[in-house]
Amino acid sequence: MTTESRLLVEKADGVAVLTLNRPEALNALDSSLLRELRARLHRLADDPEVRVVILTGAGDRAFSAGADVREMRGKDPWQAREFSRLGHEVTLAIERMDKPVIAAINGVALGGGCELAIACDIRVAADSARLGQPEVGLGILPGWGATQRLPRLVGLGRARELIYTGRIVTAQEAYNIGLVDSVVSASGLQEECRKLAATIVQKAPLAVAFSKRAINYGMDAGMVAGLALEADLFGLCFASADQKEGMGAFLEKRAPRFEGR
Repeated sequence: MTTESRLLVEKADGVAVLTLNRPEALNALDSSLLRELRARLHRLADDPEVRVVILTGAGDRAFSAGADVREMRGKDPWQAREFSRLGHEVTLAIERMDKPVIAAINGVALGGGCELAIACDIRVAADSARLGQPEVGLGILPGWGATQRLPRLVGLGRARELIYTGRIVTAQEAYNIGLVDSVVSASGLQEECRKLAATIVQKAPLAVAFSKRAINYGMDAGMVAGLALEADLFGLCFASADQKEGMGAFLEKRAPRFEGR
């Protein structure tokens, strides 16, 4: 494991675990940590040894309590807009990398912390987790993507209610409304996420990457455009060694050995 300022990075067996490491501040995100996270995400996107990323927070109290209010408080309008754009760059880096990103939500995921989580491909929450967008109680709106991603995730009406009221939900309610994909015991959270990541690592990397690309493109561009890209990427798979290996292994009744090419 290596340490880059307040971001811990662990890589093993095709999985990278990124840990926000400000437990004394509930892993709140200031500009410096956001820039570190953005840089690391870009490097992991280009790292051939990494196939899945797990994003989590240090300690058991917080995934992330969100943007650092102490830093935000004194910003002028221009600085605040740039801070919002920096948050967008981080969440877009999560979405745009071809590798799946799993959010291991331990403790609270509030404001920008919740926005980090909803930018991830899969969200696994500890049963003690709490999630929400409480920004309106601070005199601001969500600034790192919740106004756009949350309606796509939980539906327009539910997203409006959560954002307008700033209500914080339990892990179980988050699961019931589709905000998280599964709830596990706090003690089993990391193991569950690593098992999920290990399952994905065993699949064809190009196929997983193309799947993520098609899903995200279709969500933005619409079904017709998404289907067109799906067909293109489906065809492109047949130029890969992984397609030949996967289908050959299936017919030969053996486990495939994918190389990501």
